[in-house]
Amino acid sequence: METLNTTRHIDILNPDMISDLRIDVIGCGATGSKIALSLAKLGITNIHCWDFDTVESHNIPNQVYTLQDVGKLKVEALQRIIKEATGTTTITAHNEKVDGTQELGDIVFLLTDTMSSRKEIWEAGLKYKMRTSLLIETRMGKDAGMIYTLNPNSIGHIKEWENTLYEDQEAEVSSCGSTISVGPTADIVSGYAVWQFMRWFQIEKKEADDTLENEIIFSLRSTYTMSRQFNTY
Repeated sequence: METLNTTRHIDILNPDMISDLRIDVIGCGATGSKIALSLAKLGITNIHCWDFDTVESHNIPNQVYTLQDVGKLKVEALQRIIKEATGTTTITAHNEKVDGTQELGDIVFLLTDTMSSRKEIWEAGLKYKMRTSLLIETRMGKDAGMIYTLNPNSIGHIKEWENTLYEDQEAEVSSCGSTISVGPTADIVSGYAVWQFMRWFQIEKKEADDTLENEIIFSLRSTYTMSRQFNTY
């Protein structure tokens, strides 16, 4: 039986060096499902996936799920997809709505459907919780995205990130009132998010002379990317 061969990227990220870190992916939709699969393809095995939704037909164009997954729990379908793609059988699936009372790990990707749920999880389960060293949160429109990378125990990071939060009614929606989600845009957002994790880990291990941006904003029409660092006071 074939096993996952990570030799092409092992000089950039050695999965054996991450085995003691727990990664939580909260929200397994357009960005979350792709982030979890990408992490697993890097050879990371200690991933906890959280979602309480089932796969619906409108999820297929912008998420990693297939037509055979329609009607199934997202976390269980994602487990199967990751196992088939990488051979990894240690992905932990939580069919549960996260409200901040759950135990979370060293790295957290916060990717729920609403800003109100993110604020709830942040206040109850992430802000000044010493277990979590890295929080990555993403936002997406039809042709633009934002990626936030911060230390949830840094006063400066907390203040600057909280200043970027907005209300649910300000989110970009389609003419039928649903949140807009485009597969290729989700690919870019999730790719940025995983790269930010990789850069953070290299910096932490003193393997890279790098400085991490805390906010990345990109647009595809016209194409541009901008970033900034948060204060650390």
